Amino acid sequence: MSEACKDSVTRQAVAEDEAGQRIDNYLFSRLKGVPKSHVYRILRSGEVRVNSKRVDATYRLKSGDLLRIPPIRMEEKKQRVLPKFEIPILFEDDFLIALDKPEGIAVHGGSGVSFGVIEQLRASRPEAKFIELVHRLDRDTSGVLLLAKKRSALLELHRQIREGKTGKYYFAVVSGKWQNRKQDVKLPLRKYLTESGERRVAVQEEGLPSRTVFSLVEQGDKASLLEANLKTGRTHQIRVHLAHIGFPILGDDKYGDFALNRELARTGFKRMYLHAWKLCFTHPGGEAMTVESPLPAGFRKLMNELNGKEF
Repeated sequence: MSEACKDSVTRQAVAEDEAGQRIDNYLFSRLKGVPKSHVYRILRSGEVRVNSKRVDATYRLKSGDLLRIPPIRMEEKKQRVLPKFEIPILFEDDFLIALDKPEGIAVHGGSGVSFGVIEQLRASRPEAKFIELVHRLDRDTSGVLLLAKKRSALLELHRQIREGKTGKYYFAVVSGKWQNRKQDVKLPLRKYLTESGERRVAVQEEGLPSRTVFSLVEQGDKASLLEANLKTGRTHQIRVHLAHIGFPILGDDKYGDFALNRELARTGFKRMYLHAWKLCFTHPGGEAMTVESPLPAGFRKLMNELNGKEF
């Protein structure tokens, strides 16, 4: 919030659609460009007050709360210019934006990436009071990405996701000849860190319950095109389930066939072949919605190349 970056105290009343969120998240969205460590420091020191009282970072805001935010001094520096990339809009209204995210672009900054879709969208719409990711896609996954333009919409869609009332469908090109028309995979997944500190996921008994239903779209001798219906939303779920049952996604640099991936890259097939093609949910206004992104042309091109015939 620009007012908070001046040499004066800011007093802000919490609006009804801002209630329910933690105060640290509220401040992160208002004090853009301020390090999170500094936000936590002013909370710990009591410089931030709610209704003239100290609160900790876990305090959940109520409608009508009056916040006192201290002046935030920041070093004079050139405004960061984010690289521009085109992201087609599949749907937009006063509540939501559905984007057709390209592969190779992160949805948000972090983990070695300084910016992503959300940062660029906020920078391109400085007048927007609220833009947040409803869900996430891996950097190398393309397809439907949903964002909320109102906090009430975000909370409603998060409720639908928690209660399993959304439908998430993906296309994947996998190595091998897939046999079953439909296969229901239920394997528990557990996160862990590699020695280098990278996040990974593995099938382990003590992991979280995870379920994906796979349907055969096109069968080839060397590669097959599948549709994956996510019944749970664990990190890297589709990728790990497929790799574990012997059908790794082509181009997957974490769980795939690395030798085959190198061979494909030499012939121009350099992406991970996973695409979020359909998202079904109930719009915050009450109507059923389906947003779709068509199968990228490169998926069939790869199928044709590996199997030696047209699909």
